Amino acid sequence: MARQPIIARRAEELLGSSVVATSPVAGGDIATATRLRLSSGQTALMKTLPHAPEGFFEAEAAGLAWLGEVDGGVPVPEVLAAASDCLILAWVEQGPKTPVEAATTFGQQLAVTHAAGADGWGLDHDGFIGRLPLPNRTAGSWAEFYAVRRLLPYLKLARDRGAITDSDAAAVEAVVGRLTELLPDEAPSRLHGDLWNGNCLWGQDLAIHVIDPAAYGGHREVDLAMLHLFGLTHLPRAMAAYDEAHPLADGWEDRLGLHQLFPLLVHACMFGGGYGARAGSVAARYA
Repeated sequence: MARQPIIARRAEELLGSSVVATSPVAGGDIATATRLRLSSGQTALMKTLPHAPEGFFEAEAAGLAWLGEVDGGVPVPEVLAAASDCLILAWVEQGPKTPVEAATTFGQQLAVTHAAGADGWGLDHDGFIGRLPLPNRTAGSWAEFYAVRRLLPYLKLARDRGAITDSDAAAVEAVVGRLTELLPDEAPSRLHGDLWNGNCLWGQDLAIHVIDPAAYGGHREVDLAMLHLFGLTHLPRAMAAYDEAHPLADGWEDRLGLHQLFPLLVHACMFGGGYGARAGSVAARYA
C-alpha cells in the first residue's frame, strides 16, 4: 500500500496514531473509502465526503454505537473516530458469502438486536438514508410514524423530482390512509434501518457484520422487508432462525410489501427509473 498524505494526516489527527499506508477501497455510492494500516498493526476503514451534510458521519457513528450496545446482537464495526468530514471504523475482513451457519447466526443475532427495543417510534435526532435526510421525530404509533416520517416525505420528494406518476402516487396515498388497520401492534424495535445486502459484510470470522445504518426505533418488519426486497444469501435460513428466536406476528410475509414501500420511494427519489412505478404496483396490492 502507498500512503495518501492528506488522508493519512487527517486520520492521524483523529486517532493519535501514525498511518503507515493507505489504499483505496472499491464500492460505495456516496463516500470515498480508504483502507488504513496503522503503526499499531491495526487496520481501519476511513470514509470521507467533502461538504458532507451537517451531522452526516456523526449520525452514522451514533447508529453504529446504538446497535453495538446490544449484547449478543448483530455485530457492527467499532467506531474509532467520527468528525464532520469523515468516519473511521475498525476494518472487517471479508470472507465468502457461503456459510449457512453464518446466515443462521445472523438471523438469531438480528432477533436479539430488534428485541433490545427503543424508547419510542423514532429517535432523538434525525439521520440520513443514503444522502437524503431521514426525519426521526417521534410519533405516538407506528402507523403514524410510518406515514408521516417515512412514506409521505419521500412520496412528496419523488413527485417533486418527477420520479413517480400521479396514479402511482395515489396508490401509495391510499395505503397511507389504511395503515392503522393494516399494521399490527408491537413495541418499537431497535432497527438498522437500511438493511439491504450491500450493508451486510460476511466476515472471515463467519459472522455477518452490518454497516451504514439509518437507525431508529421502528417496526422490525421494516428491516426484514428490506432484506427480502434486495436479497441476502441463505435468507430463508436466516429468517427461520429469526422467527424461532423472536416469533413474528401472523401474516408478516403478506405485509412485506407494505414495509417495502419506504425503500422503494427512497430509491425513486435517488435513482428514478422504475422504482416509483414499482412502489405504485406494490401499494395497489393493499387497496
